[in-house]
Amino acid sequence: MYHNLQELLDIAMERKTPLWKIILENEMKLSQMTEEEVFANLSRRLKVMEASAHKAMNQNLHVEGSLINGLAYSQNQYAKQGNTLSGELINHVMALALSSSEVNVAMGKICAAPTAGSCGILPAVLIGVKEVKNLSEREVLQGLLTASGVGAIVVKNATVSGAEGGCQAECGVAAAMAAAAAVEMSGGDAQMAIDAFSLVIINVMGLVCDPIAGLVQVPCAQRNASQAVNAIICADMALAGMKCIVPADEVVEAMYRVGKQLPSELKETALGGLAASKTAKRIQEDIFGR
Repeated sequence: MYHNLQELLDIAMERKTPLWKIILENEMKLSQMTEEEVFANLSRRLKVMEASAHKAMNQNLHVEGSLINGLAYSQNQYAKQGNTLSGELINHVMALALSSSEVNVAMGKICAAPTAGSCGILPAVLIGVKEVKNLSEREVLQGLLTASGVGAIVVKNATVSGAEGGCQAECGVAAAMAAAAAVEMSGGDAQMAIDAFSLVIINVMGLVCDPIAGLVQVPCAQRNASQAVNAIICADMALAGMKCIVPADEVVEAMYRVGKQLPSELKETALGGLAASKTAKRIQEDIFGR
């Protein structure tokens, strides 16, 4: 039915319908599932996302050896104070994202969306938008369908792997997926959703993957929080009428090309970037020995 973002957008604009409806048709055709079965599968995944996004919010989820214990709890407590710089929603969304990251470190159940390392971004945005817009589960599932559809296009034409494309491809694409969903959940049209998707990737272009000690903890958790915020602000920019002057498929192509140009030290090997700092090396030695 479609092979890239432009083809998906063209169909949606021609029919004057949101992206999720076109993606639903495609999913039903490929999977041979009914609409009800597709949404039932989405609902199961959403429940996993919601559980991981909330688990560490109201308790200090202590895991032996974790570098990110208690981050979600602290962020959530701060969000509730009412005197934050960026407002309660942004801080709440960051806490939700951090929670899933903590659950991932604890070997808990998460939904890779699109990867385990970026598992907190999409749930945080879906839940945050649901709460602020007072949406039904069906409306959230429609957003999840939009996110999954645009994410699948990136998987087909580029990469979402930090080891292949850096964190721009992992947390960046997760945020782009979330932004497209947030736009449609907020009443924006298909063009706005694609613009938001593109703006996210532009904002994160060139971001390296440099996990301390090779663990999916720092700076992965912080990037889950920051990229959830990236998704929210790009959705707002698109809803305000901002266009992306570079077509979405060209943005994805540029991201993929940049990923290939990154040296191996900056793609999940823990040999460069933050992972190569003196403190990071000491932490690695403390955990694994010399």
